[in-house]
Amino acid sequence: MEQVRLVLQASDPISYAGLASFLSSCPTIELLPADDRARAQVLVFGCEQLTVDVVAMLRRSAVETGLPVVLVLREITESELLAAVECRVVAILPRAAVTGERLAHSVSAAAGGGGVMPTNLVGELLKHIERLQREVLAPNGLNASGLTPREVDVLRLMADGFDTGEIAGKLCYSERTVKNVIYGVTHRLRLRNRSHAVAYALRTGMI
Repeated sequence: MEQVRLVLQASDPISYAGLASFLSSCPTIELLPADDRARAQVLVFGCEQLTVDVVAMLRRSAVETGLPVVLVLREITESELLAAVECRVVAILPRAAVTGERLAHSVSAAAGGGGVMPTNLVGELLKHIERLQREVLAPNGLNASGLTPREVDVLRLMADGFDTGEIAGKLCYSERTVKNVIYGVTHRLRLRNRSHAVAYALRTGMI
């Protein structure tokens, strides 16, 4: 099995030593030097709690490296959870529950594009998404993908290979309306052209 390459950081030496011990004993993980982020696939960060300084560091890391983060900490609040997710944190482990097996599973999930969250935190995220849909997206005619139902319909037909005239006929719109919808999507999402819009929508699960 191919090893997952990661770098480890912690807010204090004791946290670093404990996590390093877990990680170095796992055969599926290669622990890299802290300055070797270019080869890393995952960042593991250990701390007591999500302080302003920790958030700032994680935000810098997200911008500079884009690495998914496995966060090990004592506790986290709902507002801190949202800040963590914005900083590319995809897995959260309570310090009291950390084992080598759980840490390795979280690292593997992060490297594979997945995530691991305690059940109560998943519930908090779902409640936040529901509030976002109700209070921000729905009043503006958008769904969770950031697209209007009309934009979704047009993109789906484009993905099926229909041209502007055919899309207009199927949706009972004018060709001008269809062109305006396509322009709106590509402009708002900063996409180059129709093909790029379809590829982006498919890749991100928008359609």
